[in-house]
Amino acid sequence: MGFGGSVSAMITTLKNNKRDRKSTFDTLKDHNKKTKNHDKLVFDKEASKEQLQKIRNSIQKENRKKLLINGIGILVIAIGIFVFLTQLKIKL
Repeated sequence: MGFGGSVSAMITTLKNNKRDRKSTFDTLKDHNKKTKNHDKLVFDKEASKEQLQKIRNSIQKENRKKLLINGIGILVIAIGIFVFLTQLKIKL
């Protein structure tokens, strides 16, 4: 019976997984109980329309950059695979 170490590790993992976890929804409920308005979340700071537009534009710019980099990477890999397969003289 040489499986004692793995069984004890499994038991330890199961014990550690039994702990209580506080979900995000519970945290929000606790936050709402502390505020006067129990139905809505209240934020202290607000962003202006210009700030929101600036944030939106910067995120779109980052996403375009990531898409371009990923597209170029996939294209380079596809060309490399194609060249590799043609060197092996495998018919496609």
